[in-house]
Amino acid sequence: MSDNPKLRINIVSDVVCPWCIIGYKQVEKALTMLPDQIEAEFWWHPFELNPHMPAEGQDVAEHIAEKYGTTPEQSAANRSRISEAGKSVGFEFRHREGMRIYNSFKAHKLLTIFANERGPGAQTQLKLAFFRAYFQEGRDVSDENILLDIAEANGMARETAKSWLDDDALTEAVRAEQAEWRNRDIQGVPAIIFDQKFMVPGAQSAETFANVISRVLAKREAAEA
Repeated sequence: MSDNPKLRINIVSDVVCPWCIIGYKQVEKALTMLPDQIEAEFWWHPFELNPHMPAEGQDVAEHIAEKYGTTPEQSAANRSRISEAGKSVGFEFRHREGMRIYNSFKAHKLLTIFANERGPGAQTQLKLAFFRAYFQEGRDVSDENILLDIAEANGMARETAKSWLDDDALTEAVRAEQAEWRNRDIQGVPAIIFDQKFMVPGAQSAETFANVISRVLAKREAAEA
């Protein structure tokens, strides 16, 4: 049995949030910076940046301008900043003219059931597949057939995944969890929670996350002494 410290990391996140994949990659990098090897277990939790997004989605530039009042020049600068941040952690963002933002609720349903039925490792692989599909391949992550393709490629029988997408009880469970996170005053993502106690907002630097993890483990060790 391994004597390496174990650490649960909960990430409240949306699959169409670029800073969520950047934050995850920064945490991964942080784990390599620590003196001891940590057995980290990632759990992803649902959050929709745009819960009222229609099925057909919306042009990203148009959406950002409406939501935040940004100019085209500001949007371009922000895309450049995201691309550079992604490059620094090994994730390539492929921005395209006419890129759309989509409703992500069905993706969250599949992520939730992957965690419940298959565990956090399988859930993380599915989450990363959704990030790649949206940010690198330009796929519509609200489209049921695309979601089923990705679920099937990640080990869930297509008919099983379809039954979960149609499951009303799962819909209610995901809605309830989203409401729970908002009730805990999480208004933006990523929100990264270490050891189920210590929440860090946003995609911080790997150095910041490494410092947080060290302090979390030190506090745990002191409490157990």
